[in-house]
Amino acid sequence: MSAPPLRAETGAERIAAERERQVSEEGYDAEHDDGHDDGSLAMAAACYAACAAGERIYAMDEYASQFRFSDPWPWGDGSDARPHDGNVPKDPTDEEGLRLLVKAGALIAAEIDRLLRRSAKAVEKSKKSRKKK
Repeated sequence: MSAPPLRAETGAERIAAERERQVSEEGYDAEHDDGHDDGSLAMAAACYAACAAGERIYAMDEYASQFRFSDPWPWGDGSDARPHDGNVPKDPTDEEGLRLLVKAGALIAAEIDRLLRRSAKAVEKSKKSRKKK
């Protein structure tokens, strides 16, 4: 009798494992994520997903008489894992693209959890204020 075939990890399983790694190895837990109330988790995810598709997204900065386009990567701390050669972005390999999508999914999960916690806190606060009346 032969062993059952190995089951390939699904995308959702890879995303969950990456999210767990972010929490356990990087310390990006709920308290950390709650500090990112500026949309930066979602923006980083969008940057990673666009890069996995071989594209870049840009933010348009408007000024009185001109505008410019800039990379919307939200953090300047060296955490950007998009492939590049110096300052020049490059298309990811298939393996890099897969890894970028997994990271994007984990960041989206973190942002969803953050929004759910915020919503739950607002409901709890509302219940407490109604009880006081």
